Amino acid sequence: MQIMKQIIISLAFMTVLLCSCHRDRTASAVSTVITAEMAYEGVNKYCHSEYDWQPAVEDSSIMYVAMDDETESEYKVVFRSYTGALTYFYVDKTSGKTRMVVYVPMLDIEEEAGTIDLFDYLEKTK
Repeated sequence: MQIMKQIIISLAFMTVLLCSCHRDRTASAVSTVITAEMAYEGVNKYCHSEYDWQPAVEDSSIMYVAMDDETESEYKVVFRSYTGALTYFYVDKTSGKTRMVVYVPMLDIEEEAGTIDLFDYLEKTK
């Protein structure tokens, strides 16, 4: 009985040890710092894959992606559509989670438009 108790305690200890090691590796992987260039590149690739850029062929100034504000925790990147609507991308500097907000100036309407993972639109490093 004593040996069984020691085995159970050892297994419990090893499980805790292995789980804590896994958490440390995960935390360090998540702590990647997103640069302004990465935020711009990811949002730009997203916009070029999701929106029709044909209207901007003759006049590129009617559609664009540009960096906007920056806070301690996030970058703000703006996409201007040929319709005049603005989509603001709020890129979290540590996670890459990007919140989108669409603003239509002519109607003064603003609404949440979902989220994307910035890493889905960045070049994969090998």
